[in-house]
Parts: sequence; structure tokens; C-alpha cells
Amino acid sequence: MFIENKILIGRSGEEKVFIYPQMANRHGMIAGATGTGKTITLKVLAESFSDCGVPVFLADVKGDLAGMCLEGENNENIRSRVEKLGLSELGFSLKKYPVNFFDIYGEKGMPLRTTVSEMGPLLLSRILDLNDTQTDILTVIFKIADDQELLLIDTKDLKAMLQYVGDNAKEFSLTYGNISRQSLGAIIRAIIALEAEGAELFFGEPALDIRDWLSTDNTGRGRIQILDCQKLIGRPAMYATFLLYMMSELFETLPETGDAEKPKMVFFFDEAHMLFNTAPRVLLEKVEQMVKLIRSKGVGIYFVTQSPKDIPDGVLAQLGNKIQHALHAYTPAEQKKAKAAAASFRENPEFDTYETLTSLGIGEALISVLDEEGIPTVVKKCKILPPQSRMGAITDAEREREIRESLLYSKYEENFDRDSAYEFLQRKSLTDAAEAQKAKEESEAKKLQAKEEAALQKQKEKEAERQRKRTRSAVNQVAGSAAGTIGREIGNTLGKSVGGSFGKKLGGNVGASLGRGLMKTLFKM
Repeated sequence: MFIENKILIGRSGEEKVFIYPQMANRHGMIAGATGTGKTITLKVLAESFSDCGVPVFLADVKGDLAGMCLEGENNENIRSRVEKLGLSELGFSLKKYPVNFFDIYGEKGMPLRTTVSEMGPLLLSRILDLNDTQTDILTVIFKIADDQELLLIDTKDLKAMLQYVGDNAKEFSLTYGNISRQSLGAIIRAIIALEAEGAELFFGEPALDIRDWLSTDNTGRGRIQILDCQKLIGRPAMYATFLLYMMSELFETLPETGDAEKPKMVFFFDEAHMLFNTAPRVLLEKVEQMVKLIRSKGVGIYFVTQSPKDIPDGVLAQLGNKIQHALHAYTPAEQKKAKAAAASFRENPEFDTYETLTSLGIGEALISVLDEEGIPTVVKKCKILPPQSRMGAITDAEREREIRESLLYSKYEENFDRDSAYEFLQRKSLTDAAEAQKAKEESEAKKLQAKEEAALQKQKEKEAERQRKRTRSAVNQVAGSAAGTIGREIGNTLGKSVGGSFGKKLGGNVGASLGRGLMKTLFKM
């Protein structure tokens, strides 16, 4: 509940226990064994922040936070707790809260998307767990895309760009430096692995405008964005991808605020141990860095988990507001964890923290928050308030109605695929293939034409040779006839001059010799 300009969590005897809004961006933790009431505490805090006018984000891992969109049920358990805690005089009432449902997979909420370009090469490299060389090459890929005015919207755009650069690595290396095909292959394999967890659905348009989450309803209550994570939590790489994207987007979008009267937004991540136990080291380092930095932007992050030991020390040290439900201590390992959790609180001389922690009942918790001066309060044993909205899950019909009635439904429900790098490179590939085919056909046509011309020239040469032979033969025949006639005439004349049979014989011989000589002379010509 939000009363006295403070967020009421519960009561320690007659004393009210609050979280101060101006200290809420110092982050926090809700921890405890299964079944001790963590989810109820989460809902109470989320409702209170909403009443305070602070937008809230919830990662709903089990589906039991969806009931916040409906008014709570006035059952015996609620009435009994309201009476024991004296909440009626404080204005406690059952009510519903302004909720938007999102789901990366688009099954139980409006699709939640972003683009590859908005994610950027450095954050994407961390998510893909790339080494330094591969990170540099991915940065070059983004640079080439920018230089050629190619949009990187989804994973098929990025893979197409990697393939394109790989096919033209020699040309690009002259301008952008050496681009290893092995590194390109490693990046593509990492993208495919992330696609198997849902990246092809997460990367797309319309991309989420984080400013749509920084809103209130017409009564001034902060809107509650619920991301259904029932499927997402089983895919830790995508869960970490989303978490880093959200924090990075908020960090880049929001201005520095310093110490404000209340946070600009509060995030709750349920079952945080499932994230921290499986996320790659580089992602954990990035989460730790963002948790440290985002406080100055007025954003509070609250991790909900089973034990404080589930949270990395670097993150745990940043959590100023702590709500610790019961921890089991049946084994030596569990006892060690419980003692460490107890030792993290500022000691209260009225009770033994460890003994109290291991004997808390359902709906009870040890609480230490930052006071108005930012100093941790001594730990107090408290009874947690009941939620004002419905507890538990909702029906599919109720969920569908809430989704369709959202003011954001028309903006985010329908996916669209703009003309981007993939489409451009597909067209370029087809154009290049067509031009290559045309060039090949033209080359083959030229070769065929040259071959035909050579054959024609050879045929002409053969025909010319045959013509020369025919001409030579005809000339020989004419020359032979003429030479014979001339030789006979000369021989006859000579024979007559000599006279007698000897003269005729001499004339015939001389005529034949002259004819043969003339033939040889003509043949040489």
C-alpha cells in the first residue's frame, strides 16, 4: 500500500515497515525458500509502486502474476489478514491494476521485439559470447551496413550481411581491414544458436519504444508491464538477452536524475537464480555493470530468488532493500547459506537473526531497508501485507481480453518486415546472377561468332584455292593448245624450208620441242 507518501510492506508488531520511494532506486531483493510467500511480497510491492505513480515491469515466470489485472477476491484468508494487520483503517481495498501483457514468443501477450541495429554490435557480441577478434569483425559488419545504408532489423538481415561480406572479403579488407572467414563462420553459428532460443522472434519490427512503458493511467497509477516468461525462463540466453537489452535501453534513454522523490520505473525479475546460474560470465559482468549504473537514471531493480547466494556478490552488494523469507536449514550446506543470509542484515538486539530466519512462517519475512538518509535499518521481523489484486493465474479468455483492450495492442501486435539488408542483398544476388549469366551468354555468343567467322574464312580460303586450281587447269589447257598450234606452224615452216621427208621430220620434231618449251613457260607464269 502507498500511504503517508511511503510504500507500506508490512507490520512488525504495531510498527509499520516502509520502503521510502526516494530510496527505491537503490535496488532490492526478495528471497526465500519455495512456498514461503515471495510472490505475494512481489505483488504487494508492485501494487504499491503503481499506486505511487511509478511504472512497473514484472517478469512472470510461473504465470501467477497475471491476476494483477483483476480485482482481488474477498475470501476468508484476505479478510483475516486485513483484520490482523489493521489495514481497514489505512484504506485497504480490493482492486485491479492497469496491466499490459507482453511475450517475446507472442503467445501469451503482445510480441516484444527490438531490432539488431538497436541492440548494437557491442551488446550483441556479449550476448553471443564472442571473443575480441570476432567482436571487432561484428563491429565492422555494422559499419559496412551503415556505409551502404543497409538496415539490420532481424537475424536474417545480419546473417545475409555476414555472408555478403564473406563473399567479398578481399574487396572489403582493403577498406576495413582483414576479415577472417573463420570468424564470420563462428559469428553465424552463434546467431543460429540464439535463434534456436527465439531470437528470430525477438529481433523484428515494430520495435519496442521504452517510453511506452514509462506511463500512468488516467488515475495517475503507474502501468504494470507483465512479460510472460513461462517459456522464456527455459532459454537462459534469450532471458539474459532481454534483460540486458531492457537495462541498456533504459540507461540510454533516460537522463541522469540523481536523487529523485521516486523512481521513474521499477523492474522485478522473478526466479533470478535461473538467470544467474546459467548465464555466461560476460553477461553476468554486464548485468552487474548495468545494476551499478542504472540507479542514477532513477530505475530500481528487484531480484526475486530462493537464496541470496544465488545472486553474484557484485550484484548483491548493490541491493539496499532486502526482504528475506524463511530459509530451510536441514543440511550443512543449507545452514551455511542461512547463516550467510542472516549475517548480511544489520543485527537487531531483540532476536537472533539466524534462529528467526529459519523459523519464519508463510507470509512472514525479515526486512531491512534504506532509511531516508540511505542507511540500512536494523532487521525487523514482519508480517507481509496481502495483495489487493487477484492472486494466482487467469484464464486464457481473461488474458486475451486484457491483451486486446490494451492501448498498445494496435501498435505492437502485427509484425511487419521492412525492406532491409536481407531483401536488398537478395535482389543484388539475383541481379548479379542475371548479369553474370548475361555476360556468360554474351561471351559464349562471341566465341561462337568467332568460331563461325573462322570456319567461314577457312571455307573462303578453300574455295579460293579450288578456284585457283580450276583457273590454272583452264589456262594450262588453253596454253597447251595454243603452244601446240604454234609449234606445228613453226615446224611446218621450217620443214618446208629444208624440204623432203627429212625436212618434214625435222619440222615435226622442232615444232614439238617448241610446243613443250612454250608450255613450260606458260605453266611458270
